[in-house]
Amino acid sequence: MSLTRIATLKTAADFRRHIARLGLDLPCDEAILTGSASPLAQPVTQLKINGRHPGNRIAIQPMEGWDALSPAGLSEEILRRWRRFGESGGKLICGGEAMAVRPDGRANPRQLIVDEAHREDLRRLREELVAAHRQAHGCVDDLVIGFQLTHSGRFCKPHDHFQLEPRVAYRHPLLDARFGVNRPDQVFTDQEIEDLIPCYVAAARVAAEAGADFVDIKHCHGYLLHEFLGAHARPGKFGGSFENRTRILREIVAGIRASGNPIDLAVRLSAFDLVPFHPDPHLSQPGKPGPGIPEDYSGCLPYRYGFGVDAADPVAFDLTEPIQFMRLCVDLGIKILNLTAGSPYYNPHIQRPAAYPPSDGYQPPHDPLIDVARQIQVVRQITALAPPSLLVVGSAYSYLQEYLPHVAQAVLRDGWTGMVGLGRAVLSYPAMLAEALAKGALNTRIICRTFSDCTTAPRQGLVSGCYPLDKYYSAKPGFQKLKEARKNATGG
Repeated sequence: MSLTRIATLKTAADFRRHIARLGLDLPCDEAILTGSASPLAQPVTQLKINGRHPGNRIAIQPMEGWDALSPAGLSEEILRRWRRFGESGGKLICGGEAMAVRPDGRANPRQLIVDEAHREDLRRLREELVAAHRQAHGCVDDLVIGFQLTHSGRFCKPHDHFQLEPRVAYRHPLLDARFGVNRPDQVFTDQEIEDLIPCYVAAARVAAEAGADFVDIKHCHGYLLHEFLGAHARPGKFGGSFENRTRILREIVAGIRASGNPIDLAVRLSAFDLVPFHPDPHLSQPGKPGPGIPEDYSGCLPYRYGFGVDAADPVAFDLTEPIQFMRLCVDLGIKILNLTAGSPYYNPHIQRPAAYPPSDGYQPPHDPLIDVARQIQVVRQITALAPPSLLVVGSAYSYLQEYLPHVAQAVLRDGWTGMVGLGRAVLSYPAMLAEALAKGALNTRIICRTFSDCTTAPRQGLVSGCYPLDKYYSAKPGFQKLKEARKNATGG
């Protein structure tokens, strides 16, 4: 596949013509609007989060850096990242970064833990972010900050960057071999889940004491609670029916409320998934993986191992249950539903569209704009059905690059999403949308080009960051190791 690079499209008209050639429904304004004329600048008035209306429509997605000090203390890298979140101008910090609710649930040995021992560290993180936001943008009364609570499940590496210690919701016929699941005791028992739920309740209390306005109960990207949503074949009270597969969320919410904790609640949800993908072996070369193709799922039909997947055709999605889940969130009083898709571990192209693969990935199977548009359209469908009491946040915008503001303001104006969430793009250019609002133009030298080094780095045991465009990271000793890993991944 010959990929048209976004940077080669010199005008918005060029970008729209490219979108039309791909047959995509993706709006793009001619010019970046500034100040109060922009939909990005409009406050969220339909609901309050901890008594505040977020002051604009820019959300900053959770961006963990694999860089806490042992045991899970603050490092300068974490503090800098959170300051940059504050400098971004986004008025909704949608989780900060994934924080494990107990040590064995970490995705890496340097992940933050949200517990009593680290409460003051978390308080300091929030204070650093608020101070940076005040200095860069003035008012902080309309700034809303959340902490994301997680257990990494199948992807746990709590003691060593390269040693998986997976705990899973069920045995998966396509993923178990890939992630070292080969024993019955790696599957959570019902009693073990009953013991885990109070850890979320306790973490929410610590978050409130540290000053968080809300907690995000993470249900995405193949981590534990997302995996439970796909536990169709699991027996017992946490598998099978939709009611059973959502029991963990309902019991966590009930536990938080029963404890007297008034903190507001959010969920980040992979709204759809597909089967796992791998590089096409027939098109792979030494040092250069082929484009992604689906695993052979012919022996797994009907497909009962995912959420938002078409059971008869698992390379397609089915939004029936995700829409049902959205309505459950409303019933539970959850105020924010942050939508994403898939998993970075087994189908990254649908989760974070990119021009370049991470070191353990594959080449794009098609133009990444197809995956951008797919997520935006799914968010559009769910937003259209959501009541005003639920704020829907959309994802997958980074690959739009120069035209991110043009598309973001258009989808907001058209009501396709409640907020636009930025992830990777913030690592290289935290003030991207703030500058767009102020100047009507971007600094093209520091726009994220989706090199995927922020993913390749932790795969190599390094801290995550934008090594190509942020001199803070390119000056680190590990940059040479990262370049070698990238060369091996891309063949160049």
